[in-house]
Amino acid sequence: MVAKQNIKITTKLSENKRSVRHSSQAAVRAENLDFYYGSSQALFDVTLDVPSQHVTALIGPSGCGKSTYLRCLNRMNDIIPGTKVKGNLWIDGQDIYERHTDVVALRKKVGMVFQKSNPFPKSVFDNVAYGPRIHGERNKNNLKVIVERSLVRAGLWEEVKDRLQDNALDLSGGQQQRLCIARALAVGPEILLMDEPTSALDPKATARVEDLIEELVKDYTIIIVTHNIQQAARVSDYTAFLYEGALIEFGETRKLFTKPAKKQTEDYITGRFG
Repeated sequence: MVAKQNIKITTKLSENKRSVRHSSQAAVRAENLDFYYGSSQALFDVTLDVPSQHVTALIGPSGCGKSTYLRCLNRMNDIIPGTKVKGNLWIDGQDIYERHTDVVALRKKVGMVFQKSNPFPKSVFDNVAYGPRIHGERNKNNLKVIVERSLVRAGLWEEVKDRLQDNALDLSGGQQQRLCIARALAVGPEILLMDEPTSALDPKATARVEDLIEELVKDYTIIIVTHNIQQAARVSDYTAFLYEGALIEFGETRKLFTKPAKKQTEDYITGRFG
């Protein structure tokens, strides 16, 4: 099995960072989920329970459906013409594809951080205050509190507290990505989606974001897409392996990386394919 391969993978649990708390509560529940881009099917019968207040990593080769599944969770795929969803997808017990779902409220509950940092060409303050303002917050003192709290949570406050009126585009790449995390946190989400959040960052900035994930999961459910096997092992409690749109295996990261149930999973995480 994996332990016999010449690949060293260190998981969160083996580093004794934080033990997995067993819970039957699922923050996200997908059942027989199919997804189509026009006539092309991208997800096939995916059934997956994502545990609340844990980090779940989605791994698999490019084009396997990881990002498609992630974008299903806040209905970002809705903006793509010709897409179609079959099956059920529940968040907090509500099927988010029901006809009368409030998509704006859903995206407030389910925040997202993208692969490439995308700050607005506005001040640092206005970037973080943008979401609360969209949702109706106009009180200046309340906005100051929200901005500071969000920047503190994102591990950025000390670096930008004297630069709040500076253009966010003047920040470094790593700072911009943490600013985007702060922007996502400012609207008070319960779930945070991260699509390859460190792929454009250097090792030092990557480590900062990974440390931040470790802190944020105390209060949020985090689902992260990553092509980096080592990163999935470092940051996640649970891992889902997808291949060609199908869920091959899901389980605790330590078990999946050291004793996978499927040979296909073992072949992928040991680098035999993908």
